[in-house]
Amino acid sequence: MEQKKFTWITALIIGICIVLGFGALAFGLYHFRSDSSQAITATGSASVDFEADTIIWRGEFSATAYTSKEAYDSLKEDSSFVKQYLLDNGITEEEMVFNPVGIGRTYSDNYDANGNYTGSTADGYNLTQSFEVTSTDIDKVEKISRQISTLLDQGVELESYLPEYYYSKLDELKLDLIDKASKNAKERIDIIAKNTNTKLGKLKSSSLGVFQITAQNTGTSSYSYDGAFDSSSRNKTATITVHLEYGIK
Repeated sequence: MEQKKFTWITALIIGICIVLGFGALAFGLYHFRSDSSQAITATGSASVDFEADTIIWRGEFSATAYTSKEAYDSLKEDSSFVKQYLLDNGITEEEMVFNPVGIGRTYSDNYDANGNYTGSTADGYNLTQSFEVTSTDIDKVEKISRQISTLLDQGVELESYLPEYYYSKLDELKLDLIDKASKNAKERIDIIAKNTNTKLGKLKSSSLGVFQITAQNTGTSSYSYDGAFDSSSRNKTATITVHLEYGIK
């Protein structure tokens, strides 16, 4: 009899604990949902148009001959032509860099009397050298990158790449945009609170969106998930977003 009574009391206690536990859980979830919903969120943005202050122009030239020495002698002469062209157009020694020479073999295909491919035979050497011009005189470098006919007339097989444009004060620009985007987000939250007769509490969270640098007048179509970084345009637009969440009293 005592054994049954003890079992009954134990079951009752366990049942009460379970009920109280579920009650506490429900109470906690209710207040968690209530507290998490008592907030105002807004995303602010800021953008600025700016002009690059540094230009990088790259090019590459090559020479091909039966022996590596002949190819190198030809490439060395072309290198002197390119360097003199840059100097004559106002590029200083400090603004130009000539990279190490690359060497490769050239091959000719072989076919039998029936026109079937039978392999290839090494028949010479191809040497290449690239150069890079970095300057803050953008107009000057743009001009010489387009007027390379002098080098072509001298027999230089030059491949000119499109210039790249950069901004040396990008970090300062980013910080200024973050400041403006944060203020814009807070202004939006203040407007929402005012129009809903709500009193703001403390800042609950903040997050920074990706930094986008695009060519001017291209709009959001040039944006990317990880952030765009345009280097092909002289005139650019930088954009950043900031997300803020404030509690409600």
